[in-house]
Amino acid sequence: MSKGLAQQGREQWKSRTGFMLAAMGSAIGLGNIWKFPYITGEYGGAAFIIVYLICIALIGIPIMLAEFAIGRNTQKDAVGSFQELTPGKPWFITGIFGVISAFLILSFYGVVAGWALSYTTKAMSGDLLAIPPDKLGDHFGGFIGTSLGPILWQLLFMAIVIVIVVKGIKEGIEKWNKILMPALGVLLLILVVRGLTLPGSSEGVAFLFSPDFSALTGEAILVALGHAFFSLSLGMGTMITYGSYVPKNINLPTAATGVSLADTGFALVAGLAIFPALFAFGMDPGAGPGLIFITLPAVFDLMPFGQFFSVLFFLLISVAALTSAISILEVPVAYFMRKFEWTRKKATWILGTIIFLFGIPSSLSLGAWSGFTIFGKGFFDAVDFLASYILLPLGGLLTALFVGWAIGKKKAEEIGGLAAGGFVNKLWIVTLRFIAPVLILIVLLSSTGLLDVILKAIGLKG
Repeated sequence: MSKGLAQQGREQWKSRTGFMLAAMGSAIGLGNIWKFPYITGEYGGAAFIIVYLICIALIGIPIMLAEFAIGRNTQKDAVGSFQELTPGKPWFITGIFGVISAFLILSFYGVVAGWALSYTTKAMSGDLLAIPPDKLGDHFGGFIGTSLGPILWQLLFMAIVIVIVVKGIKEGIEKWNKILMPALGVLLLILVVRGLTLPGSSEGVAFLFSPDFSALTGEAILVALGHAFFSLSLGMGTMITYGSYVPKNINLPTAATGVSLADTGFALVAGLAIFPALFAFGMDPGAGPGLIFITLPAVFDLMPFGQFFSVLFFLLISVAALTSAISILEVPVAYFMRKFEWTRKKATWILGTIIFLFGIPSSLSLGAWSGFTIFGKGFFDAVDFLASYILLPLGGLLTALFVGWAIGKKKAEEIGGLAAGGFVNKLWIVTLRFIAPVLILIVLLSSTGLLDVILKAIGLKG
């Protein structure tokens, strides 16, 4: 198929608003509501947030712009984009890493999203708040440890994702994001108002916005760097794929900045919904991954109209998971549609089914298969580690080097949409060439344990 025919038949976003909502939906997901609050609680509140914001500025926005630019310039999927810009060279491996990352992440993402769906129905029925607070941990452990229940909820979630993606860009992804994203905002604002009006909530606000730099550690900085990637859906080809559907009249620098700020703002507002409520009832803000499924249900049990707000909260998580999941599935779907000339329907159902099946061991590893480990990690944690801490940073590193060095400064300026020769353009190129690669490399070395080895070798660590 010729380039001209491929581009002529390629779908595009119906409107700028649709594109922005879809890109925001991709970025805003479980990471904002499930992961960001508990790592903020573990690493010192506002001090961690400041470091995270710096990471967004230094890495998030520049690399998101790079991914948007690559996709729109070529009008191809994550792999085809690199092949188009540097034919005959091995840079397409960056796109392969992205497709693999998307596949792996959605496999365990669907498991956690299934938990959220299950807890939504439990909240609706009143069963969740009927559980004594001191038994919530046992209940959650028992639920994720069962074999069939979580898998059925995972199946339901993946089926919803598949049905939306099958409909395509305009009638599926864009249409549903126009519904889901405003709904997400309304749900979150209701929860924020409830949290801020609870007696004693001011301590939670202070925790979120009063920095305690003594709580900052090297590990906290690395976690902030890693989460910036996970939260913004960088390094997995999502923004390249979404960028490939963007018309030429959309300003990419504005879009990249807007999506990054919206994602960060949503995470902060989610903190306003969670931390005031935690402090109002004397709960631990550093409760870890169990914060959402164990600690917060105990908070809702103590709160006036707790059942209503528990339903809103778990519905919020489910919707956020859905908007991200449809963007993740689109990455391999777009690649297989081009590579093998599959129809969208065929690619979506086959890949969605395979991803669901691959996610089953992640679910079982928390129960029946808990004894099976890969390099000392359960299947769920091993897949999460490989995708989130190896492939995502690696994909981001290669993307930065690709735009910063491989395609040349002139081509980078051309596709980036910034004023050629301007200060912001020069800063973008410098960031992609030097700042982002160094920071990302530190994250990669740290996650693999090589950073400690290097520091010891040069005498900077005992």
